Amino acid sequence: MQTATPPTPPKAAGLFSAIVVVAALGYFVDIYDLILFSIVRVDSLKDLGITAPDAVTNQGLYLINMQMGGMLLGGILWGILGDKRGRLSVLFGSILIYSLANIANGFVQTIEQYAWLRLIAGIGLAGELGAGITLVSETLPKEKRGYGTMIVATVGVSGAMLAYWVGQKLGWRNAYFVGGGLGLALLALRVGVYESGMFEQTKKSEVERGNFLALFTNGPRLTRYAKCLLIGVPLWFVVGILITLAPEFSRALNIQREVGQEADVTAGLAVFWCYFGLVFGDFASGTLSQLLRSRNRALQLFLAFCGVLVGVYLFGIQGASTSVFYAVCFVLGISVGFWALFVTVAAEQFGTNLRATVATTAPNFARGSVVLLVPLFQALRGPFGLIGSAAILGFASLAIAFWAVATLPESFDKNLDYVEE
Repeated sequence: MQTATPPTPPKAAGLFSAIVVVAALGYFVDIYDLILFSIVRVDSLKDLGITAPDAVTNQGLYLINMQMGGMLLGGILWGILGDKRGRLSVLFGSILIYSLANIANGFVQTIEQYAWLRLIAGIGLAGELGAGITLVSETLPKEKRGYGTMIVATVGVSGAMLAYWVGQKLGWRNAYFVGGGLGLALLALRVGVYESGMFEQTKKSEVERGNFLALFTNGPRLTRYAKCLLIGVPLWFVVGILITLAPEFSRALNIQREVGQEADVTAGLAVFWCYFGLVFGDFASGTLSQLLRSRNRALQLFLAFCGVLVGVYLFGIQGASTSVFYAVCFVLGISVGFWALFVTVAAEQFGTNLRATVATTAPNFARGSVVLLVPLFQALRGPFGLIGSAAILGFASLAIAFWAVATLPESFDKNLDYVEE
């Protein structure tokens, strides 16, 4: 049941207010750290004495799983805190934790130290986006909040490109120090950032806030939540399988190294080009949702676009050059550039007393879908091969996401000043 809270005159925020700027820069550093590990994984492990190819792969997966475990735990923790203590406490608390963990990562000497610090970093990384999107959504006028979350995402995902450049130029330890320093510097911008008026009003009521289990005790509410999660799965199918395994797919597709190139397709460059595309995709999807005055139609168009690009990636570039392959990775990144729009929709679907919980857990659980996608991909790979298994999994995840969007209530012009009971 949804009950309106007494109307309050929240402070008006502009598109380039301190709230939007801090949320965008916080997500920039968040993405920097999240992607940095994938970029420096091999070099850092070799520097720690792990040199055998199988050991590098196995230890890398171990560290990634520790980071992902931290993000799943952090998603629940920060989401609950965001609704109980406030959006600002989560925004700055998460930035502080992943910044300090980043700096500590630069000093590791053993795999176990590395693993525990990736767990702590994962916990910190889990909170920033959900808190930032929630705060921006609740402080901007409803006709502008789509533009606000678009700015957060567009600035944020560009952090991946800085991570690639710093990781390549400065070495893995210095790259971690840079990330930590950026985060600590960002905390100085907290002056002028104020709490959501909607949240402050909800604090005055007796309604229960931040009850994660409440998402599972009401059928319609659980259905809404599950649909929100399903919308984000195709992005992580693309990033977690098609882009992460770009070297394997390039060999299966017989991608040809061009004259003068020193290496075949690398995961690092595939990630770079995909996230470069995400910058444009997040800008386009947010703008499109505003022009169409519909979150759902914008999401459906991007999901259809993504389906076309997945088909091109898997079946349309056999025997092509590495330049063509990277170009497809770039456009594929554009097609999944609906990440912030997905989190915005999740935030808009729920009341103020559960909004941060949903907006923080949804993206982290969507990221966690990789834990299920990878074994499914491996199981299908036996009978259908690398290309066939990816095609089946991609089609299924996109079709389910399209259905989820089609059956969710439109939230573009929804008044967010209400609570769930």
